[in-house]
Amino acid sequence: MDGAVKAISDKPEIGEAKVGDLAGVYVYKFKINKQLTLLAYGFDKNAIQLLNIGGHENFYRDLKQ
Repeated sequence: MDGAVKAISDKPEIGEAKVGDLAGVYVYKFKINKQLTLLAYGFDKNAIQLLNIGGHENFYRDLKQ
């Protein structure tokens, strides 16, 4: 996970920008122990805010809440 956070801090636009209900949220995908993991975050010029991390199942539903 440290590598994912470093990648995001180096280049915040690296994640996939979401639209609609999740506008302003980016999702970065990476693997932990060969399992796909998603990391949701938002950012502005001053800070990056980590919002959610987990597997794909129910990830977006939980993020909307």
